Parts: sequence; C-alpha cells; structure tokens
Amino acid sequence: MTKRQFQHLLETIVNSTQKQEGQFKETAELACDLLSQSLKVDNIGVCLFSGCETSELIALSGSQSQASFNHSAQRHASRPAQGLCTNYFEQLKRGRIIDVLDVEQDYRVAEIREHLTANAVVSHLDVAIRINGHLEGVLYLESLQPHEWPESEIHIVSQVADQLALTLATQRAYETDERLSLFLKAIEQSEQISMVVNLATDKIEYVNGAHHAISGVPKQQILGKSLACLDFFKQSPVQADAVLAQVKQGKITKGNTQLTRRDGESYWLRYRVRPFTTPRGNHYALVTAEDCSEELVQQNELERLAWRCSLTGLYNRSYFNRALEKLRSGHLMLIDLRGFKRFNDTYGHEKGDSLLIEVARRIKHFASVKKAELMARVGSDEFALVLQGVEDEQNLDYAIKRLYHQLSLPVQVGAESFEAKPALSVVEIDALEAGFSALTCADIAVQYAKKKQGSAIQIFNHALLNTFKEDAQIERDLQAALKNREFELYYQPLKDLGRQAYIGAEALIRWHHPKKGVLYPGAFIDIAEQTGMIAAIGEWVLEAACRQLNLWQHHNINISMHVNVSARQFFSTQLYDQVWQLVTRYRIRPNTLILEITETELMEDVVYATHLCKELAELGVGLAIDDFGTGYSSMRYLKQFPISKLKIDRSFISDLSVSRESREIVSAIIAMAKALNLSLTAEGVETAEQESFLSALSCHQAQGFLYSPALREAEFSQFLRANAETPLH
Repeated sequence: MTKRQFQHLLETIVNSTQKQEGQFKETAELACDLLSQSLKVDNIGVCLFSGCETSELIALSGSQSQASFNHSAQRHASRPAQGLCTNYFEQLKRGRIIDVLDVEQDYRVAEIREHLTANAVVSHLDVAIRINGHLEGVLYLESLQPHEWPESEIHIVSQVADQLALTLATQRAYETDERLSLFLKAIEQSEQISMVVNLATDKIEYVNGAHHAISGVPKQQILGKSLACLDFFKQSPVQADAVLAQVKQGKITKGNTQLTRRDGESYWLRYRVRPFTTPRGNHYALVTAEDCSEELVQQNELERLAWRCSLTGLYNRSYFNRALEKLRSGHLMLIDLRGFKRFNDTYGHEKGDSLLIEVARRIKHFASVKKAELMARVGSDEFALVLQGVEDEQNLDYAIKRLYHQLSLPVQVGAESFEAKPALSVVEIDALEAGFSALTCADIAVQYAKKKQGSAIQIFNHALLNTFKEDAQIERDLQAALKNREFELYYQPLKDLGRQAYIGAEALIRWHHPKKGVLYPGAFIDIAEQTGMIAAIGEWVLEAACRQLNLWQHHNINISMHVNVSARQFFSTQLYDQVWQLVTRYRIRPNTLILEITETELMEDVVYATHLCKELAELGVGLAIDDFGTGYSSMRYLKQFPISKLKIDRSFISDLSVSRESREIVSAIIAMAKALNLSLTAEGVETAEQESFLSALSCHQAQGFLYSPALREAEFSQFLRANAETPLH
C-alpha cells in the first residue's frame, strides 16, 4: 500500500460525517471497510470492552460480502472476556500492538489460542483503542493463511485505531453534554430548590429557578455570591451557621426553618444539605429545599386532632399519658361516670354525648378556677385532670369535694334532667411506688370508689396497692388452677316450699388454693372476669355440673342442677354449642339443667339474649334470672324471654323482718312471677320467719342456710339421704 493510499484512507475517515458527529459504530464500519479494500486479510473487526467483558462485535469485513456480514458477525466471536485472558489484555494495554505470524507458536496469544484456532485464524494483528492510556477496545485483523505484518501495515492500522479512539471520545463527550443538558433542564423544571455551594469559598455556584419561585429572590441576586446573602442566614443566623458547620464536618444535615419573603408573607422551608467531593478533590455541598408550609399546617391540624377529643375539646388519653409521664408532683384526679353505658343504651347516644359535653365543661370550669392546665377525656366515660400547687391537705380535701359536688349536680339535656353519677379517685403523683403509673393507680382507686355507698370518692393509698398486688397474684395463680385441678363444685339444695321436698341444687365453685386454702367466688371471680379467664372457668363449671347431674340421674336422684353463667360466657357465641355437646354427651333429661344469669347482664344485648334463650329452651335447658330485683327490670323483656325462673335477691330476703319496703318488693315480685307463670326461688333464707312469710305468699322454692350451706358432693348426697323421708322431685 502506497503512502498516498494510506493518506487517502485516513483523510476519508477523518473527514467522514460519521467521525465528526461521534458515531462510533458507523465510523468503525467505515474503517473496517476501507482497510479490507486496502489490505489482504480475511477478517477485520472492532470490539469494545465493558469492565471484565467484551461487547459484541461492531464490524467485520474482508472477503465476505455485506450480505454475509451479519451472519459472520453472529458466528465469529471477537475476543474472550478480559477476565479469561488477563495477560493478553495487559500486553495489549502496555504495548498497544500484538502482531502474530503463527498463533500456534506465539506465547503472547497463549490465553486466546484456543479461541483463534477454533475460528481457523493463523495470523492476526491486534491494535489497542485507547483513550488517555485506558484500554477501550481493539481493532483486529485476522488471516486464515500465514501473513507477515510489515511496519507499514502496522502503522496504518495504528493510525486508524487512533481515529477510532478520537471518535469514541467525541461520542462520549456528546453523550456527556446531552446528559448534562438534560440534567440541567430537569433541575430547572423542578419545583424544589437545588443549589450547589463551594465549601472552600462559601459561594453559591449554582441555583435553579425554584429559588425565585419560593423565596421571591431572583437567582441573579445570589448566584456567585456568599451564603450570607441568603434569607436563611439573614433571618435564622444561629440555625444556619450550625448547619454550615455540620456540613463542613462531612455530615448530612436536614431540617425545617420559618422564613419571611420580601412581601412580608411567612412560609416554612424544608431543607437537606449533603456534602460531596469532586474527583479533583474540591469540596461542595448540594442543597435541596422545598416549601412545606401547607404540609406543616396540615400536620399541626392533624396533631391537634390527634391529641384532642373531638367531642369535648379536652386532651385525649394518648396526649395525657405523655404529659403525665413528665410530671413529678401534683394530684391526679380520675372521674368515672357510673352507669353511663346503660344511660347511653336507654336514652340514646345523642343524649349521652350531651351529658359528656356538660361534664367536660364543668371540669374545664373547675380547672380554670384552680389554674389546672392538664385535663383530658381518657376513656368513653372517664375524665382526668392534674391539680398542682395544692400542698395543704385541708385545701386539697375541699377541692376534691367541690369538684365532686359540681359533677354530681343534675345535668339538663333538652327538657329532661339527669344525674351524672361520678366516681372520683385521687392519686398523689410524687408518693407513688416505682413501677406503678399514676393513671394505673387512679384506675385501681376508682374501682373502689364505684362500689362505695354515698359519696363515691377514693384517695389512693398503699392498702389499695397491696390489695391490687394480691389480686395480681391471684390472677397468676388462676392460670395454673385449672391445669392443677384446684377447683371443686359445692352444691346448695333448693327446697320446694309447697311440697317440703328438695328438688334441686345450685352448683357453686370453690378454689382449693395451695397456700390460702378454700377460696369462695368473691375472692377470685371478679379477677377472672377482668382477665378473661372466666370463660375457661365457666366452661369447666358447666361440664363438671353436667357430669354430676348425669351421675345423680343414673342413680335415680331426680333433682335439677342450677349453674351460674357469666355475661362473658353467655355472650361468647360458643355457649349454645357447649351446652348442646354436654346435654348430648351426658344425656341430660329435659328441664333438669337450669342456667342462671343476672338480669343486668341479660339486658346487655336484648336481641342476642332473646335468640339464645329460645335456642336453649329448644334443647330442654331452662334459664333463671339470678339476683332479681337489683338490676334493670322490664316487664316487656321478661315476657319476650323464654325464662323459666326468677330468683329473688338475698338482700330483700334478709330485710323481711325489719323492712316494710323489702316485704312489699318481695310481694310484688311473687305476684309478677305468678302473672307471668314463672317459677320463683328465694335466695338467702336463714330463718323460719322468712320461710313462713314466703310460704304464705306461695313462693315456690327457697335456698339458704336455714336448710343447708353449699356442700361437697359426698356431703350433699348424705344430706339427700337424711331427708329421704321427704319425697324428691
């Protein structure tokens, strides 16, 4: 090839549109085509490297036609991956040129020999394509016959490889410019402020148009200026200097700041500052910021709603707890409205809400007089406030009674007047034991206040705490009681007053506590109900009673079995299935199993209770209302419930000899039972005088110590035998 031909080949590449526009692939194809026309070789190709891999072949030329070019490109591999032939690529990087006459003999291509011989290559010339000394690719010429590579050919191919390197550099520069232009346009379109600060000079070297839109300051007024010209540094210098100091220490900083625009309008700016270092070691910071005024306003409103009761305007329990944890002194007062659920159910939620609003108003008034700021609605019918600065016991006592009196006054709701019925507990915050929160102690005390007659006020003290701890221990012991078979049923006989015969037994649970001995239900039933264990205990009682009833019936002892059922068990949705299984398993005779539930509990869900009672009646299971006369009674509901018995509460029976009111109430209950055709049992009969009164009014049955206390099964059987001369039902 002559020097003129060589010059023409280079000029063709240099002056080509493809090279000038940085079109590397097209330039490589042109170069390969020109070289194939000038040099006698079989294959010419270009491949680029990407990390440890080679890219696909860009061009092939030689004796093949263009029609066979693509097929050849797919068939013919360019060079193995860099990771598979590191020595070969290291030589190419350092020496740039590898000219091989015989691939079988040349040690420089030992790593790629198998690759070359697989493609029948005998001689080849590889010239590196480098940019700033970095290996980017290779221009290779291959011959299927032995081929000497004269200096002129090596020189030509090297010059062509240089032109390819320049083309690749141009392409990448264009791509970089395009990406930079795209980035800048995107940043300019952003509604978020973007700013670049030189940390060596504290000057602003870039800022987008969002700064003007948000702050009202044109970017021309701050671009190239010191950070001191920013509103952040002018209006919040302490915060701004702290942020800059942290950024210069290499820390990412973020936060919110409130600023004022030139027109006097206030706004909130949320910022984030991230330091970075350029490849040349210069230190900069990228500042991003956005107007978050609307978000913070909404957030503040949400927080207000989150911490306030929407009905009363008082703080809610969550806020109150957080504030209470920070207090170390003062007196916590907890107010519970007794009977509020029943009030709500009876008069409706609208009147219930009106009652709550009025109670909250009275608490606010009391708090304003006593300069108390922390008050809240901490439950559906519970309120709390903290009274501080009252150290004198007499003044504290006066304040407590004053609040209780104000809350006890009738509440006018529409045209009607109602009683609020508050229960009040007081806790001295700085006198609490470690591990017990003030609100927990107030909850403990208010439960005692609710049980008091007269003024329902309870000051928390250590005696209450000890009782609470004992109850907590009983709760723990209850968890093991069922597993360890510590429960036993006792049976109290029921006497038919007309026939003078014992016709039934009420199953009463006893707990053989491993340390405390025999415990009566009053010592643990309330705790079991509060903890949810009453369901498991109730299931055990019901099954044990049915098992015993089966044994009695097997021995022809024809008496009924009365079993108390808790409200939780009654409304659990599982009672019917359990009773059905027990009646079936133990073959209980119809109308010999009687379930007892108090009228107060029965009225919790009238619709459900009515449906369940009818289903139980279809199984031949009776229902008795226990402690009748002490709760909420309604003739309409008594008529719709398929109940079989009423049990007059013992409180009325014990007062028969001294209370005219009790005698009248008992007489009325007996008359009502007759009108409704219900069986009637009087509880707690202890004297012959009481029995005589009940018999005269034709009360059907009685139970109490006059006849027998609750007995263990063996003793109960002896009791029945001792009274065998009286015929059994």
